[in-house]
Amino acid sequence: MSTKIIPIGADHAGFILKGKIINYLETHGYQVKDFGCFSEESIDYPDYAHPVAEIVEQNKGMLGILICGSGNGINMTANKHKGIRSALCWTEEIAALARQHNDANIIALPARFISEEVALEIVKTFLGTEFEGGRHQKRIDKISC
Repeated sequence: MSTKIIPIGADHAGFILKGKIINYLETHGYQVKDFGCFSEESIDYPDYAHPVAEIVEQNKGMLGILICGSGNGINMTANKHKGIRSALCWTEEIAALARQHNDANIIALPARFISEEVALEIVKTFLGTEFEGGRHQKRIDKISC
């Protein structure tokens, strides 16, 4: 079995949670490509969202993880990329539905509003859930303008 590569990026508000998620992923056999940030010093989330979105966009089937304080800014930035369907998730059920119904390829997490335990369960669910296709595919096909 080949190692799955997971690109990850965060702003300063997501820095600590990013480290916890990286540890979880590596413990579970994933290879992580960390696009930063690398401290809690204030930075601009687009600088970290764009590289993650670009690599996911270029690699069909790849899933990415983004984290910021509310999850909103980093999510909006990622969704500016044509091939990206980034979903802001704060529960496992939303993460599962984002994959099953929306074929989300990036998950955006709100570090200031979820616990580490919830974040790890969301990541586990997101990475372990497949797109259902079928009636959902026609909806996905209508997203791009």
